[in-house]
Amino acid sequence: MKAGVTPHTIVRVTADILRFPTIRAHKLSVATMTEQRSVLLQIETKNGDIGYGEAATIGGLAYSDESPDSIKLTLERYIAPLLIGELASDFGELLARINSTIVGNYFAKMAVETALLDLAGKRAGLPLSELLGGRCHDRLEVAWTLASGDTDQDIEEGKKVLEEQRHRHFKLKIGKRHWQEDVRHCAAISDAFEGQASVRVDVNQAWDLGTAKLATPALAEAGIVLIEQPLVGHDYSGAALLRQVSKASIMADEALRGGPVAAAKIAGASAADAFALKIAQAGGLIACRTVASIAEANGIGVYGGTMLEGEIATIASAHLFATLPSIEWHTELFGPLLLTENILTDTLTYRDFSLMVPEGPGLGVSLDASKIKEAISRERSASE
Repeated sequence: MKAGVTPHTIVRVTADILRFPTIRAHKLSVATMTEQRSVLLQIETKNGDIGYGEAATIGGLAYSDESPDSIKLTLERYIAPLLIGELASDFGELLARINSTIVGNYFAKMAVETALLDLAGKRAGLPLSELLGGRCHDRLEVAWTLASGDTDQDIEEGKKVLEEQRHRHFKLKIGKRHWQEDVRHCAAISDAFEGQASVRVDVNQAWDLGTAKLATPALAEAGIVLIEQPLVGHDYSGAALLRQVSKASIMADEALRGGPVAAAKIAGASAADAFALKIAQAGGLIACRTVASIAEANGIGVYGGTMLEGEIATIASAHLFATLPSIEWHTELFGPLLLTENILTDTLTYRDFSLMVPEGPGLGVSLDASKIKEAISRERSASE
């Protein structure tokens, strides 16, 4: 609550859309990405401290009802007035006010919560992971998504990152082609990495139940160990049925949009073997932590997911995932590796198949103003 201007009074809230090319085409069932746009949020206090947040979506409105454009508008027009003049240290009250005033808009809310947590960590001299319960891991194993759509190209790419000891779990994006063609594609890649790497797939809700009943057993037979969101998110009964006919585990992803409420429904319907934890879909790190707790209470495995964000949201996710005692399916925090540019003064550290979790206060990273300016300029040029 307001109590006069103090060093922790919020004086400025800015949101900018950044644009980054990808290292190659990234093909999903709903879209093909050749670039990524994300919203960088900066919350500045009277004493000059800045908290950073980031929100990105995948494949435009074909994937989600939020977009970088709508997120920026929500942050600037609706959320910023709720923050300016308030104390950043009134963290809980600010988030409660935003949640009671604004319906949905989970990605925008996540960016705000991340920035406020970043400020809180900097004030306390502690990394985010310590504010979120204390870390259990200093490094997180990271899967890599093979999504060129070309079998030979995906195998060559997989061999390269495996030899570099960067990734030993691969996720294949499928669902755009006939299911039998997808199974052949997956089987060839699974055979190529047998005994060297695990292979899982992401269908991004592309199948109906009839197709999924045929495809999921065939994928399991081909060596696929995990099938992510084969059906539309609200089809809990269909997902529960697939769990009975497939030896591969069934993972909920888009079905978890909205966080704890959705997670409780999925668990109650026995509709998933695993949850893809995403701080954006949950509406923030704290809500995502609750989703993980629901999974743990119901014997459901977890997977640290991504919205293909840049460094800020990736590291925010890493701080949260580092607090989980068990991450059965590891993580896919590879977003920065898919982009040709970054905005940090020092790049994130990926080695030994893992992402190292920063130890500095707050997010534990420093941003490069010149790189941010370049990314904003790319966005403006492309939008003219």
